[in-house]
Amino acid sequence: MISDVTGLTGLAIIDAILGGERNPFTLAKLRHDRIKASEEVIAKSLVGDYRIEHLFTLRQSLTAYRSYQHLIDDCDREIRRCLDTFQPPGKPTDSPAHEPESKKRPASADAGLRTELKRVFGVDLTKIPGIRTGIAQMLFGEIGPDFTKFRSASAFASWMGLCPDNDISGGKVLWVGTRKVKCRAATSLRMAAQSLHHSKSGLGDFYRRMRAKLGAPKAITAAAHKLARIIFHLVTTRQEFDDARFAADQLRYIKRQESKLRTKAHALGFQLTPLANAG
Repeated sequence: MISDVTGLTGLAIIDAILGGERNPFTLAKLRHDRIKASEEVIAKSLVGDYRIEHLFTLRQSLTAYRSYQHLIDDCDREIRRCLDTFQPPGKPTDSPAHEPESKKRPASADAGLRTELKRVFGVDLTKIPGIRTGIAQMLFGEIGPDFTKFRSASAFASWMGLCPDNDISGGKVLWVGTRKVKCRAATSLRMAAQSLHHSKSGLGDFYRRMRAKLGAPKAITAAAHKLARIIFHLVTTRQEFDDARFAADQLRYIKRQESKLRTKAHALGFQLTPLANAG
């Protein structure tokens, strides 16, 4: 079936219905080539009673949908206009009017926003696993392109409430945990951290390791904290993200685990032997 009624096929069929077409097979011929469902299957789902009140509601809903799409497009254009006024810290201002033809924005709205965010940050944050364009946009809206207002990555993570903030009195630990802060940037990084559960990257391995050790809530905080430190480092140094460093960390972790197992086995009188076909 058609999974997205607001796609090319769905809108074409709705427009035809509101235009007076009722033949389900004629409507099914509006199916886009990429739709997996056959015309026969779609035609069966279009057999029904087109009552006046239902058509009125459908027309109202379609008008509202397209109106909101226009408003969203206006917002996207305004966001891009505002982004044009920002420049990466420490770089000279270049007029957008003199931008080379090869560097003009891509046709896709998301791709265009990603390009602008890369320009103002000086680095493509969406290369970090879990960081989507929307999350990078949220960080820009909450913090801006200049991270030098924070003295270090630790201060940046602490500002978002992603660091331990133990309550100690008289040398006695009364409470252990992170501060309760209302920060949309931190919420975005927590969402990014949670999306690492199925990631095959080094950061994904880190999240799953923390989840097995600490449980999901603490693993999300730990991964969000690591993401915050990575983002701070990339933005302040203008270095591109390199997942190979985390792959090396994962390899060192595996070797430490292997060493511990060998030590335990030796203490119990056993000897570990690797499988012949082990990778």
